[in-house]
Amino acid sequence: MSKGAPGHGVRSVRYRILAIALLPTLVILPLLLGITMVRWNAKFDSLLISKVNGDLTIAHQYLARILENTGDHVRALGNSAQFRDTLVSRDATALPAFLEQSRQDLGLDFLALVDAQGQVTAAAQRLTGNARTDWPVVTSALAGAASTAIDIFTNEELAALSPALAHRARLDLVMTPNAVPTDRLSETQGMVIHSASPVTLDDAAGSALVGGILLNQNLVFIDTINDLVYREASLPEGSQGTATLFLDDVRISTNVRLFEGRRALGTRVSGAVRETVLGQGKVWLDSAFVVNDWYISAYEPIVDSFGKRVGMLYVGFLEAPFTQAKYVTLATIIAAFLVVTALSVPLFLRWARGIFRPLERMTATITQVESGDLGARTGVNVVKDEIGRVALHLDDLLDQLQVRDRKLRDWNEELNRRVEERTQELQLANRQLEATTKQLIMSEKLAAIGEITAGVAHEINNPIAVMQGNLEVARNLIGTHGDVAKTEFRLLDEQIQRISQIVTKLLQFAKPEEYAGYVERHAPAEVISDCLPLVQHLLNKAAINVAREHRATRRVLMNRTELQQVLVNLIVNAIHAMPEGGMLTLRDVDEDRDGKPGLLIDISDTGTGMAPDVLAKVFDPFFTTKRREGTGLGLSISQTLVTRQGGKIAVESELGRGTTFTIWLPEAT
Repeated sequence: MSKGAPGHGVRSVRYRILAIALLPTLVILPLLLGITMVRWNAKFDSLLISKVNGDLTIAHQYLARILENTGDHVRALGNSAQFRDTLVSRDATALPAFLEQSRQDLGLDFLALVDAQGQVTAAAQRLTGNARTDWPVVTSALAGAASTAIDIFTNEELAALSPALAHRARLDLVMTPNAVPTDRLSETQGMVIHSASPVTLDDAAGSALVGGILLNQNLVFIDTINDLVYREASLPEGSQGTATLFLDDVRISTNVRLFEGRRALGTRVSGAVRETVLGQGKVWLDSAFVVNDWYISAYEPIVDSFGKRVGMLYVGFLEAPFTQAKYVTLATIIAAFLVVTALSVPLFLRWARGIFRPLERMTATITQVESGDLGARTGVNVVKDEIGRVALHLDDLLDQLQVRDRKLRDWNEELNRRVEERTQELQLANRQLEATTKQLIMSEKLAAIGEITAGVAHEINNPIAVMQGNLEVARNLIGTHGDVAKTEFRLLDEQIQRISQIVTKLLQFAKPEEYAGYVERHAPAEVISDCLPLVQHLLNKAAINVAREHRATRRVLMNRTELQQVLVNLIVNAIHAMPEGGMLTLRDVDEDRDGKPGLLIDISDTGTGMAPDVLAKVFDPFFTTKRREGTGLGLSISQTLVTRQGGKIAVESELGRGTTFTIWLPEAT
């Protein structure tokens, strides 16, 4: 058993006891409370939707009742004795006067008699144009069946009945958030409860009595709906019930307020509601933004006598008071839970403490014994339960252990003297062996890698040569027909050349003394500029800014690819050291060393930096801090390439401040 086992066991028991005491109150109860609150919230929202759906049903029934009453009134008028007597009198002025009086009594906006040919023979008000008589409700009445429906009249058709109706129907559109964009500036059409009843009197057989009510700005109609649906005290304090009649998506009759004293006539419904109700013909039952606030809303489509969806009927009430009431209720529940928890948890902890306090005393005693104090005891004198008996038994065992320890110490002192001499000899030999082993392993690794790399490179060169030769043969055999695949041949040449360059680099790494490649004179600023596009994707990903300082006028004599390899490796290492972003500084300047002219290239970052022990190993082969991503050869190879050109590479770093790699290369002569 390890030294940490007893203490770990006691801690485990303590935590289990605390878990047993607190789990129901702090975990299970909050979880159940959370589930209950979520379900209650969903049920609360469902009840609001059910209420607004019921409100919509009442409004729908009232609208249907208005349609039915209008039809009944027109039908009763057509069958009345007074109408028959007026018609029989054949008085040119009596019939229009009778129709006008009947229109006022029935609350109609127009009333006319249409003959069997569809021509208006008499009207309550003098017509200012030719009234349209080909409506389905009119043709149905002329065919002998009374009909009532909602129809949409153009402004010209309303003007033909009465200029006042055309004026009343016109509404200026008000720009409304979330509405479908439109170029219209006003709504000129009118939504009409349109009713027609056949006339069965002998003198006008085959005729029809046609009447209607314009719903545009009919505030009595919409206020009546609102009063029926939202009676006094039917909503909580602060809430407000609203009702609206839409022509298409424009409010033509509403009690929704745009601001104090003005109704929101001419405002439009949101695009989402319009698409659901008018576009898809569905009933909307959900929260919706109405003019300037959120309402629990219900919309249903209104269909005209042609079967086309032409408008919507809406009822709803302010959502904010219900939301506030819901949050107050939730806050009250949470506060009550916190109060109960604050009162009960200390009591549970006190009960639990009576159990794990003796265990803590035993744990402390064992810790003291482990630290060397064999005289430590639990101090439990009164046995109240099983844990007390265990504490007493532990004290007895510690007494026996203390006696045996004194005997063992005497034997141990003699043994230590003998072992110490042998240990010193073994430590010296072991250090020598470790150093020799490290050198041998490193030499073997580098030798094996060199042999493998050279062998692989030579093996790849042969198929490359065959591919290049066969490509030339194929190009010669095809001749001028090869122009069709000119681009593909060019790409093959480029990729084969790329493979050759890779093989050459492998050989340069494996046997640099044989495959060093050609060298050129380069300006360091140009080489640095060529390196930056290769790492630009890494710079963008880490949000790193690049600062350049170019002051070198000298050139270096080095293979351009090797110099790029060194710079790219150092830049990538700097980027990896700045995962949260930072500043990468690239500087080149002329500098003489040991009397030789040359130039310096500095690559500095503001990253995490390196500790001194890591800094001492960065150029060692196979040493890496990138774990899975690195091989540990990048800096070692870079040092080899720079040293081969007579240069030097050095590094300075500080934890938390960043790292600077310095490359010195002799000037090209």
